[in-house]
Amino acid sequence: MAEILHRVSIAAPPSEVHELIATNEGIESWWTGRTVEGDSGVGGRLKLYFSRGDSPAAVMEVLSDAPEEIVWRCVEGPEDWLQTRIAFALKPSGDGTTLLFEHSGWREPNEFMGGCTTNWGAYLTSLKSGAEGGCFGAYPAGEVSRWG
Repeated sequence: MAEILHRVSIAAPPSEVHELIATNEGIESWWTGRTVEGDSGVGGRLKLYFSRGDSPAAVMEVLSDAPEEIVWRCVEGPEDWLQTRIAFALKPSGDGTTLLFEHSGWREPNEFMGGCTTNWGAYLTSLKSGAEGGCFGAYPAGEVSRWG
């Protein structure tokens, strides 16, 4: 199985980075740019909306929410995302945080995965910028590889 990996250094404490990844409002700020609905606690489901419409683009089941790691599994969304696992490991590093990102369980590398790799890099840069006191670059600004 294929996976997407990123390593990002963030000049903000792990607790602040965790808050941005593990809460609905945090996810909205750096990724979706639109409402995130649902329960962000372990066992909950997050409905992610990116564009206009009544249906979420993806639904994530929260598998883990610990200070050092947040893990989701995609239970609804793009076919290639179904049952993939998205993990954010947070490691203290000096006065900041090292974020190790993994989107694993892809059935095969393909063009859609290539676009997602590019976009994850952009959205993780949005997370970094916002956590460091700058501007977030959530959707649609952060969408580098556009579909349709």
